[in-house]
Amino acid sequence: MSIRPAISTSAATPTREGAGVHLHRAFGFNEPEAHDPFLLFDDFRNEHPAAYAGGFPWHPHRGIETITYVLNGSVDHSDSLGNTGTLGAGDVQWMTAGSGIMHQEMPNGNSKGQMHGFQLWANLPGSLKMTTPRYQDVDAKEIPEIIDDDGSVVRIITGEFWGKQGPVDGIAADPLYLDISIPAGRKKVLKVDTYRNTFAYIFEGAGKFADASTPHGVLLEKEVMGEELNIRDLSGNRTLVRFGTGDEIVVKAGPQGMRFLLVAGSPIQEPVAWHGPIVMNTRAELQQAFSDLRNNQFIKPQDH
Repeated sequence: MSIRPAISTSAATPTREGAGVHLHRAFGFNEPEAHDPFLLFDDFRNEHPAAYAGGFPWHPHRGIETITYVLNGSVDHSDSLGNTGTLGAGDVQWMTAGSGIMHQEMPNGNSKGQMHGFQLWANLPGSLKMTTPRYQDVDAKEIPEIIDDDGSVVRIITGEFWGKQGPVDGIAADPLYLDISIPAGRKKVLKVDTYRNTFAYIFEGAGKFADASTPHGVLLEKEVMGEELNIRDLSGNRTLVRFGTGDEIVVKAGPQGMRFLLVAGSPIQEPVAWHGPIVMNTRAELQQAFSDLRNNQFIKPQDH
């Protein structure tokens, strides 16, 4: 058994997308190999409807999968194939864009105007970039939730964890996607496949991660990469943690407890040609995609 060291931490960056939606981006649009097979991760959290009401009007996707996880409020969605629906609190949508799809996503706040969700982009290997588009809409009640003896709670969106299997399947990156809550002062050892790239995104509370030399029986007060890793999110800050290799992640929650997403996926290790919502392997494929858009040939005939 080996502990994965936390090799870097960074704060998500404020940005705007769609029709002026205010959000925070943890990573995206540079160094795609750093998080392979994942390309981009956004946290759209706001209590002011004017900051998200414009939503994400019609836009294309090709060559990737988009994963939307809603915590507060809802997201209405529709696409060029005639699919429509609403994601409520706790719901997940895993969209395989494949050969191409046009869609829109319009967020709505809860009764207090609060809106909170995440969107993750996962790359597709070259062999699947032109596959038939596919949706997996998952209701909150379908997502397994495990409560450990110490009060820790894990929601399993995809992958296997603690003997339970998440409802999303057939994903190229073979991902693990968990929503983990740990009570104040508790320490957890979390198993992760050695060969998957892994990151954590802290969005409530605070905590510390062990480095590779910290024995399991020692409180997590070690220094990581030359400085103590003390992730603080008490005022709503958003922190991304990247891990090195190993098969265990050790974390201790701070005095307010801690909630974070833990995401892992198998690297694709292929060239990336990327512009906006379209990700291919070569510049020629990218140029073809935009030519298809201009010539109204972006949406391919569907197999039935």
